[in-house]
Amino acid sequence: MHPLARITLLSVVLGLSACSVHQPYERTTPSTPAPLPTPQPGQKPLPDIPLPTPPKPLPRTSATFAPPPGGPSHWDARLGVYVLDDQTNVFYRQRAYYRWNNGWSRAVSPNGPWEETDTSGVPPGLSRQFK
Repeated sequence: MHPLARITLLSVVLGLSACSVHQPYERTTPSTPAPLPTPQPGQKPLPDIPLPTPPKPLPRTSATFAPPPGGPSHWDARLGVYVLDDQTNVFYRQRAYYRWNNGWSRAVSPNGPWEETDTSGVPPGLSRQFK
């Protein structure tokens, strides 16, 4: 028998034999939890106090857009951009920084150089926020 055919046949047989060694999966039923203790005579039962639900945390990043390189920022889903934490009214999305200073400007760096733009050059959430 040709050596390549022998190796191929041996691999197939070995692979199929691994399937026959495993035991079939047995589904088990979950055990029932232990009952809560009942109060003893003369003991007051514990009141049913609802647990407070923790507030839903705000996402720190977007699932679609990468955060800005460098400085701290957080994702604002309402605006659809990252808000730079250390600069006022400076935003980031898709390799561009946007700044509101009584009008819109944009740059490729958070430090400029800034070029003026109108609302058509700004993400939609930002153009609705500042007018």
